[in-house]
Amino acid sequence: MDVYKVSRFDEAVRGNAYPGRGIIAGQSSDGTKAVIAYFIMGRSANSRNRVFTVKDGAVFTEPFDASKVEDPSLIIYAAVREYENHLIVTNGDQTDTVYEGLAAGKSFYEALESRCFEPDAPNFTPRISAEVVFGEGCGACDGADAGAAASSAAAFKYRMSILKSADAEGSACNRFGYDYAPKAGVGHFIHTYECDGNPLPTFQGEPERVAVPDDIDAFTDEIWNALDADNKISLYVRYTDLASGECESRLINKNS
Repeated sequence: MDVYKVSRFDEAVRGNAYPGRGIIAGQSSDGTKAVIAYFIMGRSANSRNRVFTVKDGAVFTEPFDASKVEDPSLIIYAAVREYENHLIVTNGDQTDTVYEGLAAGKSFYEALESRCFEPDAPNFTPRISAEVVFGEGCGACDGADAGAAASSAAAFKYRMSILKSADAEGSACNRFGYDYAPKAGVGHFIHTYECDGNPLPTFQGEPERVAVPDDIDAFTDEIWNALDADNKISLYVRYTDLASGECESRLINKNS
């Protein structure tokens, strides 16, 4: 068994109709870019009634048809935000928790101590989160001075977290954190569910190793085309150049 195997994303989700919401963080194969991707899926009409929108450099989930919204509490949130040289990606409103925690001087993990899995029994959907930290003064994607960006791959790092139920009753929250040394061409993929089911089985084990190509369009197409056609909803991918701080992003909404 090769424990260091790096699979293509489409191999990682092959035969899995419902990994749920997923985050990928890593580095392009040429070593020049930090990469994040976030996708959402849905089975219910309420979950499927969503799109991604970008406002002031942040990515939000919003209703596609506001008249059909049943319960916005767990499906409408900021998914991607930036605080100084920190890029935050999560599957819920803990994006704001991390942002506010960083602003108050807390670390990524300290900020998440106030949160646990989602209150959606019997699924108890885990909260998955990621943080990419660029070199001191790295330019953000909202027009900040690109000359202040990190100048090498060594100037960024990323970490992931999953908060999930300790048992089928939701009696306690288990917390797992993962800190990664960037490796060219390697990304880590964490998602909310192992597969489809009733109740939905929570993600197990460490984030999966997936290959990250140089080309943002190739990676975007690979992710989108690999997700189940009925259940996929939206995808956001961002590549940040480590030398210039310039960002390139792609956004796909099934509802358009």
